[in-house]
Amino acid sequence: MATELRIVEEANKPLAMHPKKFALWLFIASVVMIFASLTSAYIVRQSDGNWMMFDLPNLFWITSAIIVLSSGTMHWAYVSAKKDDLEGTKIAIGITLVLGLAFLVGQFMAWGELVKRNVYFVGNPSGSFVYVISGLHGMHIVGGVVFLLIVLVAAFRYKVHAKSLSQIEMCATYWHFLDVLWLYLFVFLLLNR
Repeated sequence: MATELRIVEEANKPLAMHPKKFALWLFIASVVMIFASLTSAYIVRQSDGNWMMFDLPNLFWITSAIIVLSSGTMHWAYVSAKKDDLEGTKIAIGITLVLGLAFLVGQFMAWGELVKRNVYFVGNPSGSFVYVISGLHGMHIVGGVVFLLIVLVAAFRYKVHAKSLSQIEMCATYWHFLDVLWLYLFVFLLLNR
């Protein structure tokens, strides 16, 4: 009696990711590359000399605390959405939105502190780098605030809940990324004055 040996290959499951989530991760990767190049250029330019030393604005400490707090409220929004706590989701997204705006106002006021210390955008490259790095991050925060507004409107339309999490997941991912990015930039600027 001949035994027939059959090898059956199972089809490999393709890696599945929502196309918008994939686009978000590509965008995050490009932002990382932009800020990596800026911080590298900062170090290279600093080593050339003619570098003005100055203290960072005290408001950078406050805005750092604000953005860490906003990351916590964003996580609260996500957890609330997973539990179908729609009111908690709306409140948490609203608080995150307000904290994001407070961060932007604080950063703008920090620029005012820099001007009072005679650190301008034009002049010594050390000041220019601080303005460019914090300003570019601020532009990304503006994008995050717009994203928060979109998710908040969706939450009020009952489109953010346990069975529809992709939009709030993407918003939370982006917001947490911005938080970590600012903390990196702030520590970088503190250590490389």
